[in-house]
Amino acid sequence: MSKLTIPQEGGCRCGQVRLKISAPPIITMACHCTGCQKMSSSAFSLSAAIPAEGFEVIAGEPVIGGLHGATRHYFCPHCLTWIFTRPEGMDWFVNLRPTMLDDTSGIAPFVETFTSEKLPWAATSAVHSYEAFPLMEAFAGLIQEFAERTS
Repeated sequence: MSKLTIPQEGGCRCGQVRLKISAPPIITMACHCTGCQKMSSSAFSLSAAIPAEGFEVIAGEPVIGGLHGATRHYFCPHCLTWIFTRPEGMDWFVNLRPTMLDDTSGIAPFVETFTSEKLPWAATSAVHSYEAFPLMEAFAGLIQEFAERTS
């Protein structure tokens, strides 16, 4: 598993929304749930959990899209690219879609979730796979292992 260069910038497809990360991800994931398939228009969505203090929007004004619920999914208002998510009750990190980064060479999913809903041909290089979402108690160990593998 390669290491992501920090700090790094990125943006949506049209470039109107730009962002900067100044902290490495605490974990990376691929989600195969049907909701993520529809939101990403792909077989799965990718996320890099960035500590909130290490994430900032530096240009543009992303808008909320998706289901408009307590978990807030942010999109570019012009090209409608899904850029990041702020999960409900977890304000200490931002789930960045890592393909928004200008340099994606250091990103690979460490965990894949909702494999029970994955498309039969979809495959990732994730080290850990879960049929649904892992129990919250599992995350401390996963985060520690991710840190060890990427240090």
